Amino acid sequence: MRKPIIAGNWKMNNTASEGAALVSALKPLVKDAKCDVVVCVPAIDIPAVKKALRGSKIKLGAQNVHYAEKGAFTGEISADMLKEYGVQYVIIGHSERRQYFGETDETVNKRTLAALAAGLTPIVCIGESLEEREGGLTEKVLSAQIEKDFAGIDDFSKIVVAYEPIWAIGTGRTATDEQANETIGFIRKRMKKVYAGKRVGKMRIQYGGSMNAKNCKGLMAQPEIDGGLIGGASLKAADFAAIVNFDK
Repeated sequence: MRKPIIAGNWKMNNTASEGAALVSALKPLVKDAKCDVVVCVPAIDIPAVKKALRGSKIKLGAQNVHYAEKGAFTGEISADMLKEYGVQYVIIGHSERRQYFGETDETVNKRTLAALAAGLTPIVCIGESLEEREGGLTEKVLSAQIEKDFAGIDDFSKIVVAYEPIWAIGTGRTATDEQANETIGFIRKRMKKVYAGKRVGKMRIQYGGSMNAKNCKGLMAQPEIDGGLIGGASLKAADFAAIVNFDK
């Protein structure tokens, strides 16, 4: 059995004090969670949120990591820097990073390997655009990402994959439960074929396309979906807790 994992992606929201207040409100609401719970916060919030998380089972995550250990990379943060601050998870290759900041499959792969080398758990995002889905290219696009983004990984039980249909992020649109399950099932099947013998069966795959308190139960009931990468709904304690407690 793969343990579900619900991760909140705060994106560029919440000052350090606001983040600490959000976590303080969230902690009692998810204290009995049966899934892994992660909050991926802006880098500047990490110290305050880490302090606020004390006494809870909620894990601390970051939203980006560079592939170099150190060097002339102004504005970037290394895996060792995150590790020293108690970060356990890191989002890599989010569609917004690809769209606005030039992330490529090559840099996603390098960042993922760097995170693993430092002992962080990468949450690696893949997905297709609306144009690609409507053009019948979903499987082709995902196959290319699978082969490039995950090259060189020896143990897939140490990563989390987030399938984020780009057309369903921040648009209010969501894949049907069946569509999400079918596509995630394809991802798992394809990865087992490409990376046979590397514990792909232990890998968890989240759905990352506008999961919220209203649609989470249907999505989480699907056999291939192991959790969610939550955007807007993670910014309100009650809404995020409702997703975490999807089985109640």
